Amino acid sequence: HVQLVESGGDSVQAGGSLRLSCAASGNTDRTNCMAWFRQAPEKEREGFAYIHTRQGSVEYADSVKGRFTISRDSEKNMVYLQMNSLKPEDTAVYYCAAAYCTWSTITANVVYTFWGQGTQVTVS
Repeated sequence: HVQLVESGGDSVQAGGSLRLSCAASGNTDRTNCMAWFRQAPEKEREGFAYIHTRQGSVEYADSVKGRFTISRDSEKNMVYLQMNSLKPEDTAVYYCAAAYCTWSTITANVVYTFWGQGTQVTVS
């Protein structure tokens, strides 16, 4: 089992920046893909940033490309999300997720089996 804990959520003004962190513990050697999802009120959860933790390869949804950056520190079992140029539509609960996947399935949301509890990001 893998435990994930997010932190860093806050309220910011439009145009501002935030950095979210995700601490992974447990059987992390059984996962090689991590991702950030978000869920806004009355909307479905959407994945938008993915990283293959062994290769370092990343993928982004168009909605965040150029504004958000996912990164990892494998020694510390940490994954980060740097969010710049935040918009009100970025308001959501942000979740960290982990999986064992291949590069071809990294953006397939159904492969993610381990989830954090979420952290609130509010942009006004």
